[in-house]
Amino acid sequence: MYQRIGHIALVVKDYDEAIDFYINKLEFSLLEDTKLSQEKRWVVIAPKGARECSLLLAKAANEEQANSIGNQTGGRVFLFLFTDDFSRDYEKLKSKNVNFIRPPQEYDYGTVAVFEDLYGNKWDLLQPNDNNKGLIK
Repeated sequence: MYQRIGHIALVVKDYDEAIDFYINKLEFSLLEDTKLSQEKRWVVIAPKGARECSLLLAKAANEEQANSIGNQTGGRVFLFLFTDDFSRDYEKLKSKNVNFIRPPQEYDYGTVAVFEDLYGNKWDLLQPNDNNKGLIK
């Protein structure tokens, strides 16, 4: 049996501002942007070269959903962006004014820093060390 997570829904305030942030600041790829109705689109983005999971940008459709924008996990780190070159990507994101709320730190599993997306969702930028390369597979 083979199973995988295909998409993770990320509730956003506005499709276009979210696309702009992820494409221009994080340099993700826009995989699909299909209009489903006057209010709803199917917008899928992913880091360049990603082969498995992607993000489905889902515009908040009601007040309850709007209240979760930027805090889908109760203030915890929500998403983990793995890299093969921490310094390169950290410096690139900083140069694009991505807000890092925790500086780079070394842990047993690798190097990590925490940043926020345009809505305040927390992300780990993470480069696993040689002992944990299996995390990237």
